[in-house]
Amino acid sequence: MNADLLELRPDLRVIAEMVKPGSSLLDVGSGEGDLLAWLERHRQVKGRGMEISQSGVNRCIARGLSVIQGDADTDLEYYADQFYDYVVLSQTLQTLRQPQAVLEHLVRIGKHAIVSVPNFAHWKNRLYLLTRGRMPVTRSLSYQWYDTPNIHFCTIADFVELCEAMRLSIEQRLTVGSDGQRRLFRNKSRLANMFGEQGIFMLTRKEERA
Repeated sequence: MNADLLELRPDLRVIAEMVKPGSSLLDVGSGEGDLLAWLERHRQVKGRGMEISQSGVNRCIARGLSVIQGDADTDLEYYADQFYDYVVLSQTLQTLRQPQAVLEHLVRIGKHAIVSVPNFAHWKNRLYLLTRGRMPVTRSLSYQWYDTPNIHFCTIADFVELCEAMRLSIEQRLTVGSDGQRRLFRNKSRLANMFGEQGIFMLTRKEERA
């Protein structure tokens, strides 16, 4: 594995390996640009980014990345259909006011959408809630309930059900832990829902039959 890849957050490592060299990509919620920088350097990706925080945008621009300030809840409607090969939304869906509407935009704008979400049903969260009677605070859910940006918690099973309801095709699905271990799974796997710290999904629109 490339040494630079190990410096990325575990879900970003997996996402980076999903992206084909030379493709075009929009990173929604690009943070400080770690994923974009790696993809441009190692995969020659033509990358663009959207980030809501001015500090994140400033950091991206300082790194030579093409990132604009924008809000995924309101600004994705201005992007053209199928304009990018990939649209990425990593660890951001749970912070949005309208997650379903944003997912619809992702698969409209990109030929593929790659989404990573924290799994609220992970066994550590269940045990924490059961034994302490308090909202879990873990490595992947590190905020207190009163200062968290997360407003729509979901589980891996919840996300799969939403994709089915939206008639989205899940091309790839896997879990990844904070240690970087990844596992493929099928359908609404109970094991994935219990033991996966995060879920990562590659989505496309289902072909409409005539």
